[in-house]
Amino acid sequence: MSFDLTHILDEAKAQLEACPDKEALGVLRVKYLGRKGLLQDLMGRIPGLPPEERRGFGARVNELKKSLEALFAGKESALDGAGEASAKGFIDVTLPGKMPLLGRLHPLTQVGNEVCGIFSRLGFKIFQGPEAETEFHNFEALNIPLDHPSRDAFDTFYLRPFDASRPGFSGQEKKLLRSHTSPAQIRALKNCPPPMAVVVPGRVYRPDAADASHSFMFHQVEGIAVDKDIRFSDLKGILIAFAKEMFGPETRMRFRPSFFPFTEPSAEVDISCFACAGRGCSVCKKSGWLEILGCGMVHPHVFKSAGLDAKKWRGLAFGMGVERVAMLKYGINDIRLFFENDIRFLEQF
Repeated sequence: MSFDLTHILDEAKAQLEACPDKEALGVLRVKYLGRKGLLQDLMGRIPGLPPEERRGFGARVNELKKSLEALFAGKESALDGAGEASAKGFIDVTLPGKMPLLGRLHPLTQVGNEVCGIFSRLGFKIFQGPEAETEFHNFEALNIPLDHPSRDAFDTFYLRPFDASRPGFSGQEKKLLRSHTSPAQIRALKNCPPPMAVVVPGRVYRPDAADASHSFMFHQVEGIAVDKDIRFSDLKGILIAFAKEMFGPETRMRFRPSFFPFTEPSAEVDISCFACAGRGCSVCKKSGWLEILGCGMVHPHVFKSAGLDAKKWRGLAFGMGVERVAMLKYGINDIRLFFENDIRFLEQF
C-alpha cells in the first residue's frame, strides 16, 4: 500500500496559497493535521500493513507530516506579517532610517598605530615577530645570561616542547611566550640586511598579577636602526621628534643613565609632564617628569648573535609600552580598563 506524497504536498501548497486569513488556515489545518485529518488516516493504516511494508510506509508518512507542518508554519508567519503591516497602515518612506552602530578601533590599537605611524614617517618599516619565541631569541641572543631573574619559570610563560616531527619546530629547544618585543631585533637583523630601520609592534606576556599598573599580557613597540655611522645623538633626535609629535610640540625630554643587557650605553627616557607643563602635579608625582621608554646603542653581543660584524655596524634601539603611552596620553590611571570591554569606557576613543 502506498500514497502519492508529491501530489498531496502540491495540493496542500495550492490551497495554502489561496488561504486568505487565519480562520481559513485553521480549517485547512484540521483537514490535513487534525485528529480526523488526512495524516491521521494514513497513520491508522500502518497496523494493517504486512510487517515488511510498515517501516517504509511509516517513514513516508513521517516525511509528509514534517513537510505539512513546515508549510503551515510558513503560511502562519506570512499571515502574521501581513496583519502587522496592515495594522500599521502606510509606510512613510521619507522618514530617516535607523543608523547602525559603527564600530571603532580599540584605544590600544589606535595608540599603537599612531606610534608606528610616527616612526614610519621617520623612515622606519614595520616588522612582525612571532609571539611564541625560543630561549635563544628571547634571552641568549640579547645578552641575557642563564642566571638572570627574568629567565626563571616564575617570570616567564614557558611552553610545552613542540613535537619534533612538526615542520619548523625543534623538540629540543624550549619555547616560551615572548616577554618583550626585543627578540624581534635578532630576527629583523637576519631578515633585513643593514642599513635598516624597523619598528616591531606586538603583544608580550609576563606572569604578573593584574593590578592598576600591571597585566599578564600587554603591548610594546620595539625599534632598531643599524648603519655604519649611527650615533647616540641620532637616537636622541629620533625620540625627541617622536615625543613632540605624540604629546605636543612643547614636550621636553630628558635621558637618564640606565642598564639593559642588549644595549650599551643605555638610558631611561622621561618627557615633561603635559598635565602641568613640568611644574609638578599629582600625575607626575610632583616631579614634573613622566617615564616613557628605554633605549640605548645596540650591544655588540646582539650583532654577533645575528651574524653581523660589530666592528662594522652600529645601531640604536628603543622600546616602549603601548599601554603606558595610552595611559599618559589620555590620563588613564588603571591598565585593567583596556581589557574589561566596558563600552562606556571604549566609546570615548
